[in-house]
Amino acid sequence: MVLMLSVGTRQSFGLFLQPMTLDLGWARETFGFAIAVQNIVWGLAQPFAGAVADKFGAGRVIVGGGIFYALGLMLMAYSSTSLAFDLSAGLLVGLGLSGSGFGVVMGVVGRATPAANRSAALGLVGAGGSFGQFAMLPLGQALISYFGWLSALLVLAAISLAIVPLAAALAGRNSNTSLSTQSLPEALREAASHKGFWLLTVSFLVCGFQTLFIMLHLPAYLVDQGMSPTQGMTALALIGLFNIVGSFGCGLLGGHFSKKYLLVWLYGIRAVAITLFVALPLSVYTIWGFAIAMGLTWLGTVPLTNGLVAQIFGVKYLSTLFSIVFLGHQIGSFLGAWYGGLVYDQSGSYTTVWIFCIVLSVLAAALCLPVDERDVTGLRQAEGKT
Repeated sequence: MVLMLSVGTRQSFGLFLQPMTLDLGWARETFGFAIAVQNIVWGLAQPFAGAVADKFGAGRVIVGGGIFYALGLMLMAYSSTSLAFDLSAGLLVGLGLSGSGFGVVMGVVGRATPAANRSAALGLVGAGGSFGQFAMLPLGQALISYFGWLSALLVLAAISLAIVPLAAALAGRNSNTSLSTQSLPEALREAASHKGFWLLTVSFLVCGFQTLFIMLHLPAYLVDQGMSPTQGMTALALIGLFNIVGSFGCGLLGGHFSKKYLLVWLYGIRAVAITLFVALPLSVYTIWGFAIAMGLTWLGTVPLTNGLVAQIFGVKYLSTLFSIVFLGHQIGSFLGAWYGGLVYDQSGSYTTVWIFCIVLSVLAAALCLPVDERDVTGLRQAEGKT
């Protein structure tokens, strides 16, 4: 439920790009840069939020995230300058997401479930975020159509406050602190010396670039091509709908097959889907096909990547370590949101960015192949005994 509200609402921001930039006289880069700031703030703050959640419990972190989120959405509605928009949509919403997003919530779930069921549980939680996208996009479009974008943002701000009472269900201290004597600095040094940790971080950057570019710019791209705003909303909603299946399915598969090879397949499918979308004549059917293919792979990377971090490094500092890997995702999100707007403003087309997305998919697949999936905690214990 927390991810449904936080991630689902965030996925609707692309619907606001065209009406807000037209009414306020902004370039698309201005809007894209604020959303880019949001994602880099989310990424930079996430490791600190994860560390607090690991040490003191996730409840208070999620409460703070919900308050920042609602305040940011409310101030977005009254932002008349690019700086005000950067502070509201960028800084405040970014801080809200760091407290109520994947790193903190999945850390709780990852620690609460045994290793045999962890991947499926993480996939189920990820599916909750996907359902939020499916549910919040039609709501956001309806609010914009009937009441205007300003009122729509205020309604979304009120809805996001539901995150605060939901935090009570995730409260409580980390009960896994006694699993080992390893300190947080020692865990960070161990992760930093592990090649797979950095390969996952960089491959996750690609995921962030692609998903944020598509989420933010796809509705405007389709309108540019003569489609209606409703078709853009429908495409994003289809991505959310099919990602319910994709996220939970990836979680289930991750419990039975190599997670790194599943990631290779995900990025490969994205490369094919984007290539066909760009190469084929645009129609309702190609839009739906693209949305379904992307939906099946959209957030499937999250339970697999989080599960790999838990599998390799254990769950004691899972929120912190996954939050660092997630920073890579958010650096990619920053670049996808900002670069998409920059390229469009300079060239009047998104073609260069679509091609770049294809190349990045191939790169991410190649980066996942050499990841060593072995449990370093078990290797450490074996070395200690010898």
